[in-house]
Amino acid sequence: MVKDIVDNVPRALHAVVLSSDGISRGATDGMTEKGVRTVSAAMAGMQSLSRATARFAGPVKEWQWNQTIVEFSHGWVFLVGAGPGAYLAAAAEPDVDLQQISFRMHRLVARLGDNLTSAPRVNGADGARALDAQLVQDEARGGPGFVLPELDTVVAEVRGARHAVLLGADGLPRGTTSGMGKDLADTMSAAMTGLHAYSRATAQFADGRDDVEWLQTVIEFQHGWVFLIAAGDGAYLAASAEHDCDIEEYTTRLKDVVPALGTAAAPRGRTAGDA
Repeated sequence: MVKDIVDNVPRALHAVVLSSDGISRGATDGMTEKGVRTVSAAMAGMQSLSRATARFAGPVKEWQWNQTIVEFSHGWVFLVGAGPGAYLAAAAEPDVDLQQISFRMHRLVARLGDNLTSAPRVNGADGARALDAQLVQDEARGGPGFVLPELDTVVAEVRGARHAVLLGADGLPRGTTSGMGKDLADTMSAAMTGLHAYSRATAQFADGRDDVEWLQTVIEFQHGWVFLIAAGDGAYLAASAEHDCDIEEYTTRLKDVVPALGTAAAPRGRTAGDA
């Protein structure tokens, strides 16, 4: 059944069905057993951390994760739900029709029904709500004292934009927008560091090579968006927005200010201009 994606979507490469524990339940031809195991484990880890970023996109309430997309210089990786505790992952070349592969993936999920459902060990929604309660007061208290005005300007000028935090190559926050409290910044930094590592681990799934350049990871929830964008020299920029935000405008504006953040993103102990 998973061959439907590869057979009917030009530029689609592979598809894998996996459990929330990272166990493959089926894959298309052309992948090694080791490759299937690797991508299944990475995707499960990515989804676990994706849930932890729900609060970054806005008050959780009855949140619902929709999909996670990873963009590389030479391809795409997509992850959607396939029933409780099960997921469908697909990889494609850079010029794939994004709407077509999304349609095929969701149609396949509907065909799979409950046949590949794997009961989750942890209730992710309960965990997200608990985190929401913990961080809501922190968010109300305001920024942790290392606000980056460039990020504040973008968030203020793009309707629906919420937060942004610059992370160094070590995964530690280098600066945020003024609406973030320290606990929220630290929690999202930890989650984003792991998400970045898992995203890069899926590179072979997208192109078959280890040296593919990672560009961004996008997580869509029913209540909002979370983005993780390359910011040069090993740094990356995490941002969030409400669901009705113009995400193309938002991510373009964020990428435009990345050069101005070079000094803040430099590894601690040296500046961006050091040899």
